Amino acid sequence: MHRLQVPMPNALPFAIGTFDSIGPMSRAPFPHRHTFHEIVHVTGGTGLHVVDLGRFPLRPPNLCFIAPGQVHHWEDVTGLEGRVILFTDDFLVDHPADRHVLRTLSRRSWLDLSGEAAEETARLVAELDGEYRSGATGFHSVLRALLHVLVVRAARLPAPRSPVEAPTPPPLPDGPPHSRPGSVAADFVTLMGTPEGALQSVRSCADHLGVSVSYLSEVVKAETGRTPGELIRQTRVHEAKRLLLRTELTVRQVAGRVGFKDPAYFCRFFRRETGASPGDFRRGGGDIHHDHRLESIAGPASPA
Repeated sequence: MHRLQVPMPNALPFAIGTFDSIGPMSRAPFPHRHTFHEIVHVTGGTGLHVVDLGRFPLRPPNLCFIAPGQVHHWEDVTGLEGRVILFTDDFLVDHPADRHVLRTLSRRSWLDLSGEAAEETARLVAELDGEYRSGATGFHSVLRALLHVLVVRAARLPAPRSPVEAPTPPPLPDGPPHSRPGSVAADFVTLMGTPEGALQSVRSCADHLGVSVSYLSEVVKAETGRTPGELIRQTRVHEAKRLLLRTELTVRQVAGRVGFKDPAYFCRFFRRETGASPGDFRRGGGDIHHDHRLESIAGPASPA
């Protein structure tokens, strides 16, 4: 499991660069997961990119979307060129609906680009890279806008080709006969990508999906590397951050919006998860300096 290095609460949870500048983990030949979103724009190279159980031959230019928790690696790759875009859900504060779009794109995963789509994608990725490097005043807002355009336009592209090999895994033994583990986990992640996800409990999610709590916990952990409880907490924090930064709601009102009846408990929860109080986070939310840009993917904390 690899994490994006965010050195302080108000640092920008976003990075873009070439495969070389991002670091060797950007082209890792072994299966691994990330806790962040990854968009890969491949402009050169041969070999395979393996996402979950799909094996995709490189036919540049390509665009690939990898959601948090998806397993992927590169296989027999030579001459790999292009850029890698890394960001967390927190970066989507201005466009929270993009979380759902990104997870939908991750199920399509690998897109072949041609003609106008290839040129448009190359321009957008180059603009993202240039804006990130410039660190000019307001660059974080421009990055969010450009990323939003890239995501929305990618969602308009036609369905991708089928992978070389995509076998269907057998269901877990204690799962309902009508559900596959991957689909249950995907539906759970989709639910977490909505504002309503912040109000859910593990049991309410299991009831909504028609499975037991134990089964939901097992398949979500297997598919994402994290427990349902961890993902629910992440969803609550993300929605709380969005409300603190983009609305005039009081801390008490924000607490209620994300499922906390006790504002004091919400403040303790928020500080534990982010390292800052809700008030400090709100006051410092606009103070994002270009020196806080991220450099690379962190090394593994544990095997994937």
